[in-house]
Amino acid sequence: MTTSSTPPVGRAQVGLRSERGPILLAVMLSTGLFAIDSTILATAVPSIVSDLGGFTSFPWLFSIYLLAQAISVPIYGKLADLYGRKPLMLLGVGLFVVGSLLCGFAWSMTALIVFRLVQGLGAGAIGPIGMTILGDIYSLQERATVQGYLASVWAMAALIGPTLGGVFSETIGWRWIFFVNLPLGAAAMWTLWRRFHEHVERKRHRIDYLGATLLGLGGTLLLLALLEGGVEWGWSSATSIGLFAAAVVLLGVFVLVETRAVEPVLPLWVFRMRVLNVSNASGLLVGVLMMGLSSYVPLFSQKVLGTGAVVAGLVLAAMTIGWPIAAATAGRLYLRFGFRFTLVLGGAITIIGALILATVDGDSSLWHLTAACFVMGIGFGYVASPGVVAAQTAVSWARRGVATGANMFSRSVGSAIGVAVFGAIVNSHVSDALGSSSPDVAHVSSAILEPAIQDVYVVSAFIAAALLAVAFLMPTRVIEPDAPGGVEPEPLPEAEADTVA
Repeated sequence: MTTSSTPPVGRAQVGLRSERGPILLAVMLSTGLFAIDSTILATAVPSIVSDLGGFTSFPWLFSIYLLAQAISVPIYGKLADLYGRKPLMLLGVGLFVVGSLLCGFAWSMTALIVFRLVQGLGAGAIGPIGMTILGDIYSLQERATVQGYLASVWAMAALIGPTLGGVFSETIGWRWIFFVNLPLGAAAMWTLWRRFHEHVERKRHRIDYLGATLLGLGGTLLLLALLEGGVEWGWSSATSIGLFAAAVVLLGVFVLVETRAVEPVLPLWVFRMRVLNVSNASGLLVGVLMMGLSSYVPLFSQKVLGTGAVVAGLVLAAMTIGWPIAAATAGRLYLRFGFRFTLVLGGAITIIGALILATVDGDSSLWHLTAACFVMGIGFGYVASPGVVAAQTAVSWARRGVATGANMFSRSVGSAIGVAVFGAIVNSHVSDALGSSSPDVAHVSSAILEPAIQDVYVVSAFIAAALLAVAFLMPTRVIEPDAPGGVEPEPLPEAEADTVA
């Protein structure tokens, strides 16, 4: 059994000066660590490629990070339910700091990609466990207010991250985009260690290592097939078919293993709840759009529109500013009008932004591109944040880590798929234009990049339409299991029942 010794919810004031304020601050600092990292890297990509080379490999800077995050998220979520939130959160922040230090000293694109994997393993703990902690200590009504505090972290990261990325790239060097994580990580770990307290009763558990391995291998092969298909080999080649087939087999075996595991890393009851299915599906689509665009909006701004890295960073910041603005106000909407209304509103706004983005070309103004990113960010905020809250509300404490982890897992998988799919679109277009499977960014003209990235924008509009369709499936209200009339989706498995008795 794992219990938290944090102050109970109820009458205590919500805010940094309240009884639970130090815990909220610790989560905000930890969230800020990878929030800045998610916005600071994109603007430095041209400088990194110019220094280390490997234009066709640079999408792996995002995809390997996201894949590591995606694979580790459900494991961290399960371990947090079994062993407590604090040790896993400290482990995640520690890994992220170590990975950042190694990235700063990377000597090649391959080394940088490997060290980004270490960062991703740390980020896999920070996001879901931070949200789980807040779900533990705040009620549904209070979470509507707390979302504003987390939104402020992302808003500041949206401004600080791209600006620092551009400034570092043009002055002291891109390596400082990783070194800047060190003091923030140290502050986050110190605050967590001193301020967050919980009591954990030790009990032996059986961790699903086989399931985690199958998930990792299957996901890696799928991503490799998506990223390199049409570039290193044809989509209909034996290599592509073999990779896709192997991924399907491994992921199929993973599902079978999870049905028999005593304590599965990703329990299949997650896929039997309507609320979680809708929340996870919408999170996946948001991930596809968000990270796919984050990879190519700065590149379009610099190489096609001719801006500097700092300006390109500010364009991307418009998207990451729109998200927290929506997240900060989403609580009032879902408390008054319900979760379905809020997600549908977000989906509709995302489509509007995607249609604006689809009209951007080489003659467009910078404000045109910025407006499209801002509107899409607003849409993301009205979909993703309420989706996490709905998932947490639908389950009890003993399942909250898994439910939150599954939601974050879906978004991470979507982000990795987005980078891979959009990367395949752009690389395939550029390779065909240059007649080379290994194009160098220094030799890619704006005339070649413009139509390639425009294809990304058009595909984004179709994905946004799918997001709106999924939003209509969300229930209007979600009843907490501990509230009157609330029930668990099914009895807890015997292996888990004694942990919450």
